[in-house]
Order: sequence, then structure tokens, then C-alpha cells
Amino acid sequence: MNQIAQSSDTYFLGHPKGLITLFLTEMWERMSFYGMRGLLVLFMTREIADGGMNLSAPEAMAIYGIYGASVYFLCVPGGWIADKIFGAQRTVLYGAIIITLGHYVLAIPYDKTFFLGLVLVSIGTGLLKPNISTIVGQLYKPGDLRIDSGYTIFYMSINIGSMLGFLVCGYLGEKVGWHWGFGAAGVGMTFGVLQYVFTSKSLGDAGRFPKLSAEENKNKYISLFKYSSAIIAVTVITGFLGFWSINPELLNKLTVYLILVVAIAYFIYLFFFAGLNKKEIDNMKMLLLLFFGSVLFWAGFDQGGSSLNLFAKDFTDLYVFGWEMPATFLQVANPLMVVIFAPFFASFWIMLGKRNLDPDTPQKFALGCFLMAIGFFVIIFGVDAAMQNEKAGIQFLLITYLFHTLGELCLSPVGLSA
Repeated sequence: MNQIAQSSDTYFLGHPKGLITLFLTEMWERMSFYGMRGLLVLFMTREIADGGMNLSAPEAMAIYGIYGASVYFLCVPGGWIADKIFGAQRTVLYGAIIITLGHYVLAIPYDKTFFLGLVLVSIGTGLLKPNISTIVGQLYKPGDLRIDSGYTIFYMSINIGSMLGFLVCGYLGEKVGWHWGFGAAGVGMTFGVLQYVFTSKSLGDAGRFPKLSAEENKNKYISLFKYSSAIIAVTVITGFLGFWSINPELLNKLTVYLILVVAIAYFIYLFFFAGLNKKEIDNMKMLLLLFFGSVLFWAGFDQGGSSLNLFAKDFTDLYVFGWEMPATFLQVANPLMVVIFAPFFASFWIMLGKRNLDPDTPQKFALGCFLMAIGFFVIIFGVDAAMQNEKAGIQFLLITYLFHTLGELCLSPVGLSA
């Protein structure tokens, strides 16, 4: 009887109808996010005559780093807001609307609105990103064997969206005008908001209500949210009006130090003051190892949107059959390769497991980092080719992205599972 109830909703590829709502919302959000990310450093480093901001590469990459850190950091309060105040469904909607506004603000050709747009996109992503994944899991009842497959389908929306973003926003940004690319990201996000509003009934009660215990006072959390929002709003407005400014490179370093201090303090607390037993401490040692492996890997992987993107724009021969393609088109390689190789990796691990040859989690992490390193060794030869011939062939970046993608497929799914 229970199994029949779990399997009755098979509207979308054998999965609950609500999955298609979340699939399309995530697809449009990732289209806008990656489309804008692909243009970000290129726009900031171009000369004013070319429509850019004429920032140095270190300044641009520092801003890129701050933005990236903010997006992930804000997922923590974003999850808290959903759990204590609005519920995941409403928080996703509010986040999507704020992201949409942020992209349209980025489309305004004015330096200050550029930074305001980045702030809005960061806040909106922090609200949407952690909670939409939570709703996916709540579409399924406990014990429903479809859940892993459902997350796999959902993960595909990320790759489809990123490919759309790099192609559409990248082409418009580089070939028509930078702010046209940012505006296209806003249009894509508008589609995401509209379809979410009109189809959200299919989600039912999944993520609809906050997760409050009987002892918790919701009004207390609402007051805290209002005061925090007011402080953030005043900070952003005063910065927009020019009452204060920041040194991007200094703030980027401070952000790194802050994250490092918080991480060290957190692990010290877990190891010495959290009252963990021996088995739990052993698990934490494993987590610490995976934590540092992930930091090293993703620090290298995210160069695709910054230093490798600049190399593509300035030092790579982008002519194909007499047409100069946008540098952002090369960013499509990663999501496309994920779609192509992910099924083979899944089958490969299963095959090794049947022969008791499946590598353990640390070994897969090590393999992922090793493949990342090989990718950067490849680009060294690309740099040599660019120094000798002014431009390097696109094969250097494509091979680099190939190794980085293979490393991602070794490390990312295993990390999430662990």
C-alpha cells in the first residue's frame, strides 16, 4: 500500500509533477547565473572604449572572488530564513524575484548599478539555491527509491541552464554589448519566475511551511530578520550613494582569512568541545580531509570563470571557419562534458564495485585533484604557445576543461554523498 502511494505520482519521467517546476526554475536560474558569470571578469577588464570598466585583472578577479564567496556564504542565512520564517517555497520565489531584479540592474550601463546588481544577485541566490534542492527531496516520501534518480534529473537542469547561459548571454555580451548579455540573463530569470508562479501548486506541501518546533517563537525570528534586512539595506544604499568604498583586493584577502578562521574554529569546536565519541571523531577526521581536498579542487576549478576566461579572450585564437566565436563559448565545454561523461562514470564505479575494486572516498578525491593538476599542466603549454605565436589554439583550453571535468566527476558526486 505504502509503495503504491510513493509511486502514484509519475507525471514527469516517472517522478512527481512538482519536479518539472523545480527543474525549469533551476534551469533558468543557472542560465542567468552562469551567463552573467561568464561575462563578469571580461566586462570588468575591458577598456572603457570597449564598453568595459577598465579594471586591472587582479582587481576584477578579487571582485569575482568576493562575489563567489558571497553567493555560497549567503546560502546559510537563506536556509535559516526558509526554516524559521517563510518556508522553502516562498523563499525560493522571493530569491528568484531578487535575482531577476539584480540582472536587470546589471543591464543598466552605470558603474554603481553594476555593484548593486551583484549584491542583489548574491542575496537572491542565497535565498533560492539551498532551498530549491530541499524541496526536491520533500517531493518524495521516506523510503521512495526514486529520490536519487530525481536528484540526478534535477542536476541535469544545472548543466542545461549553464550551457544556455554561456551561449546566449555570452554571444549577446561579447558581440552586441555587455549589458545586453546581463539583460538576457534577466529575461531568462523572468521566464523562471513566471513558470514557478503558475505551476507551484504542483509542489503541494513540499517546502511550504517553516520548520518550527512548538517551543520556537516565529515573531522573534521575524524581528531578527527585519533588523538584519534594515542593516543590509542601509549598508548597500550608503555605499551606492558614495558614503564609503572598498578596496576589492584587500576585501578579498580579508574574506579568505575570515572563512579560514571560521573553518578552523569550527573544527576545533567539533574535535574538542562537541562531546563526540571516538567513531564520530574518526568521521570528522575524514570530513576534514575531504574539506581541504574540496577547497583545493574548487579553488582551481573556479578559475574557469576568471583567469582561464581571460586567457581565452586575450591569448587564444578563437577563429573557427573564419568566424571569431565569443570566449564564453569555451565555457560550454564543462557542462557539455558532464552530460556526456556522467553516465559512463556512474556505470564505471558500479562495475568496479561489483569486482570489489571501487576506490574509497579519499582515493576518488585524490584522483579528482590529480586530474585538476593535469589540466593546469596542459594550460602551461598553452601559455608557451601564446608567448611564441601571440595566440594559443583552443585545444589547450578544451583539454584543460576535459581534465577538470573528469576531476569534477570523480570528486563532486562522491563529496555530496559523503
